[in-house]
Amino acid sequence: MNDKIRKTGTTTIGIVAKDAVILAADMKATMGHIAASEDATKIYTINDHLAITIAGSYGDGLILIRHLKNHANLYELEHKRLLSTKSCVTLLSNILNSTKMVPFYTQYILAGVDLKLYNIDIIGGASEESKFTCTGSGTELALSTLDREYKSNLSVKDAINLAKETITAAKKRDIYSGGDGIKVVVISKKGVEELPIIKYDK
Repeated sequence: MNDKIRKTGTTTIGIVAKDAVILAADMKATMGHIAASEDATKIYTINDHLAITIAGSYGDGLILIRHLKNHANLYELEHKRLLSTKSCVTLLSNILNSTKMVPFYTQYILAGVDLKLYNIDIIGGASEESKFTCTGSGTELALSTLDREYKSNLSVKDAINLAKETITAAKKRDIYSGGDGIKVVVISKKGVEELPIIKYDK
């Protein structure tokens, strides 16, 4: 595995709120020790009911997201119903497990309008999370903030503020996290809503 792939990093998080799931991510994309981009998107919608974050190799992540989008569209056309969150997680998990890191060096957080939140690791291990989860090089720093500040039944506003605080804390010490701001997506029973980029406090 080449050095440039191993050193990609990020901080992506998922938080379960009272009536929604919040996905958030920094916007720095790195290549080894180089900051390749400060405005990279690391959260994508699969359809109007599912959203996913990327950590790890950016190109690998985008390939699999395109595959998930195509599969979700075909499933809806063939079955006249939406692909469920669990089915999407199972598909992604099976792909990652069958390849065992080659060629997909990636981690994901996936959430749906059923308010389910999943962490999918690099070899396809998938776990449903009842409170929060995170991936990427800023994980340890993010977890310390989430462990300290998370409360059950957070309002959407408070969960967004916690996401901002968590990624800001990770950015302070993780050289691979940062960029122009924080991307936040809110998934509720109404659908998937992308919010304006949140800027870091000066």
